[in-house]
Amino acid sequence: MAYIKHLFDRNFLEYASYVIKDRAIPDLEDGLKPVQRRIMHTLFEKDDGKFHKVANIVGECMKYHPHGDASIGDALVVLANKGYFIDRQGNFGNIYTGDGASAVRYIECRITSLSKDIFYNPKITTYEDSYDGRNKEPVLFPAKIPVVLVMGAEGIAVGMSTKILPHNIIEVLEAVKACLLGKKFQLFPDFPTGGLVDISDYRDGNGKVLVRARMDTSDPKRILIRELPFGSTTESLINSVETAAKAGRIKIQSINDFTTENVEIEIKLARGIYAEETVNALFAFTECEQSISVNLLVIKDNFPQVMTVTEVIKHHSKQLVKILIQELELEKRELQDKLHLRTLERIFIEERIYKAIEKMKTSEGVTKAVIDGFKPFMKEVGPRGVSHEDVEHLLKIPIRRISLYDINKARTEMQEIQARIKVINGHLKNITAYALSFLDGLLGKIKKTEDFGFGGLPPGARRTQVGTFAKVDVKEVVKKDLELKYDQVAGYLGTAVNGEVIAQVSPFNRILTVKKNGTWSVGDLPEKAFVGPGAWWIGVADKEVLSGIIFTIIYKEEKTGYPCIKRCVIEGWIMNKEYSLVPEGAEVLHVDTRQKFTVILNYTPKPRIKVTSETFKAQDYPVKGLKAGGVRLASREVSGVEVKTGTGKDAG
Repeated sequence: MAYIKHLFDRNFLEYASYVIKDRAIPDLEDGLKPVQRRIMHTLFEKDDGKFHKVANIVGECMKYHPHGDASIGDALVVLANKGYFIDRQGNFGNIYTGDGASAVRYIECRITSLSKDIFYNPKITTYEDSYDGRNKEPVLFPAKIPVVLVMGAEGIAVGMSTKILPHNIIEVLEAVKACLLGKKFQLFPDFPTGGLVDISDYRDGNGKVLVRARMDTSDPKRILIRELPFGSTTESLINSVETAAKAGRIKIQSINDFTTENVEIEIKLARGIYAEETVNALFAFTECEQSISVNLLVIKDNFPQVMTVTEVIKHHSKQLVKILIQELELEKRELQDKLHLRTLERIFIEERIYKAIEKMKTSEGVTKAVIDGFKPFMKEVGPRGVSHEDVEHLLKIPIRRISLYDINKARTEMQEIQARIKVINGHLKNITAYALSFLDGLLGKIKKTEDFGFGGLPPGARRTQVGTFAKVDVKEVVKKDLELKYDQVAGYLGTAVNGEVIAQVSPFNRILTVKKNGTWSVGDLPEKAFVGPGAWWIGVADKEVLSGIIFTIIYKEEKTGYPCIKRCVIEGWIMNKEYSLVPEGAEVLHVDTRQKFTVILNYTPKPRIKVTSETFKAQDYPVKGLKAGGVRLASREVSGVEVKTGTGKDAG
């Protein structure tokens, strides 16, 4: 049994780890999930400047991703629709209407130059074997910007989930620049569908936001929806409006969708209804307003970790500097190697060292002759000296190149290499300034690329308006146009009952009922429900209102028949659960909600007892808790009560 438990525990942990790390949660370093990283890697491999059929990319990507072509194709379309990193050609669907993309054999894509600037550098990228061991794929791309904030992400793993909202790429880069300079910065979401967002509870990426559609209410008889809230499509929003209209929560004449390149949904209002009074109802009852909870969970150093937007920016500002140093040092080493070889080539040809090998008959003799020939020029060669690999390189120089060797051209090339090394050294000494110039270069490229524009806005411009607005309370918006009726004889209560009108209510009101036997309960507004004849009190269960109502109950004990009084306030409840105001078996004689009133108790006649009734004032007795017992009014059996009409209104 212990072995089986251990086996299940181990297998579950392995599965959970796989789903978390290799499927659902993006990595902080490059902001990509594994399938996205493999798609990008395939596009880099196939890049020749031309568009490729998505079907071909999907097929190539299957060498790295073992989960079938459908998952790759869907992921590529989603990645391409987020913009910036993949150029599209053909029908990739519509983020406004929710329409899907054409089949992968009809659409084309290619990597963008921005992707190459941000992700691509094979020389400093770590690779690992693919799942079948036949190919190499990147462990992580050395991303120079916080891609996870630019694209956003959503994923559900085992025991955890992530919901990262997209941010404006220009604002993200400006935040990284501010971080490098030690300045304060703040980032808020920016959605491809535009709209409005309330960031008052964003909590740096781990709270929630309210998103709203952008509406044009200039015409009082119609409302035009110009931009969608994040997470909605024109179809889902129209369905929500139609559902609200059928339920009677909003009154419209018609709704039409004229969306093409830009969103345009027209809502024509019913006669007597105007735009200003309908807007809040749209926010309350439709997808025109939604609340989105966010959770910035990423994989960091192979472990899932919840971070803030500020922490991500700080991490990537350090990562940018680290990557740039790696690239500069790599370029410097390559240039130094090239300069060293050019120096050896110049000396080898200028000083005719190659002549010394003509008399040699063995390879060892040839190598020794070349090395000995460089001894007088070691000061020029430098501390690296002449290695056997250098000799092999020199011996491979063709005769044609030796005979056509241009000394001035070689010296010019060496001077250019030295100048570039000097520039690199300057960048390494002032790496922060170099990082800032790199970010400025990216900003310039984004602002000049027309494909990064939106709805007539400049490339890279913010699409979503940031602000604060109060969430619309459904209870305040809905009209109280339903009649709650009660049939005292038959005992039925509801909106579809023929009886006395108790109150004007809305569909969202909850109803408190105090029945004849002293039990009470709270439930949703019924169409027709049996509560029994002669109910003592029926009304809307509003906690604020009920907190000011004192229920006074006159009852007699089951065994003795003695009268008791109980005064209490109903403050809390569980829906549809039945409670009792009096002890079990007690008979309720009267229930009242007036602050002050007088009650006359009529006692059961007995021999030699002259006093047959007694008067009491309800306000003379204290208000206690719901569970507290009543106060005994007299030690005599009561036969009935009379209530004098006093201050206040009689209970229903």
